[in-house]
Amino acid sequence: MSETAARRTYLTKSAAFASIAVAIFLVGLKLWASIETGSTAMLGSLADSALDMVASLATLIGVWIAAQPADENHRFGHGKAESLSAMFQVMLIALSAAAIAFRAAVRLAEGGRTSAAAEGIGVSVIAIIATLALLAWQRYVIERTGSVAIGADHMHYQSDLLLNLAVIAALVLDQFAGFAEADPVFGLAIAAWLLWGAWRAASEAVDNLMDREWPEEKRLRFVELAAKHPELSNLHDLRTRASGTRDFVQFHVDLPGSMTVEEAHDIIERVEEDLGSHFPNMELLIHIDPEGHVDEPGNSLVEKDEFEKLEKD
Repeated sequence: MSETAARRTYLTKSAAFASIAVAIFLVGLKLWASIETGSTAMLGSLADSALDMVASLATLIGVWIAAQPADENHRFGHGKAESLSAMFQVMLIALSAAAIAFRAAVRLAEGGRTSAAAEGIGVSVIAIIATLALLAWQRYVIERTGSVAIGADHMHYQSDLLLNLAVIAALVLDQFAGFAEADPVFGLAIAAWLLWGAWRAASEAVDNLMDREWPEEKRLRFVELAAKHPELSNLHDLRTRASGTRDFVQFHVDLPGSMTVEEAHDIIERVEEDLGSHFPNMELLIHIDPEGHVDEPGNSLVEKDEFEKLEKD
């Protein structure tokens, strides 16, 4: 393993372990607060932290498996392990949100009140401070590694800030403003937030598993860099996908039919080296067509002349 790859692995694993440590700390703290306050909003925040712990464990496992090199049975690598762990997390989040919504609806019907608001507020403030510290470290790691898994975990913990603020608001409104329905209402809002987060996570995971094309901005940047090589005349049939932290790209290019195999090979090697320097986690496959070759007619997936499309944009 190269020094750069080893450093990247160290940083991503450290962020995953930090996430697990913070989640364990918050689960213990919020479990005590939920018992003391009887707050549905606090219970929802506890459930979210418990799911954070499971999600962080799944992230660590996903990062570790995805970092494994390709082998005889997985020649394209193990990158999709991250998406599989994300789908597991989504199922847990959906079940938890349903349970929180049910409990909140029951408390709303019964008109129950919370207690020990000061303890609940104090716990939420501590949770916010711990989460901010974790987010700072995750941001540092993401800037230096570009890890998709840590990036997803970072987005999830950002939502925790809103959840903890919601718990504080619910307890204040209930205990000090006399709005007894505040706690179960905020509990329902937290359940809805969890479901929305689950939907977004599922969408990203499914896109990865279904080999969705790169975002248009990233795809356009690749074509712009390829256009700097005059040898890549009539670049067409460009296809892109991502698998975990790995990118896969393939396209066709026209070269003179009189060119020798060795000459064509040297050109493609130079192109691959240059494009690979801009997309370091990319595996590139270039298919050579003789000039004048016409692709199979009627194939709607064949894309002609990427450079012309670039000029029109």
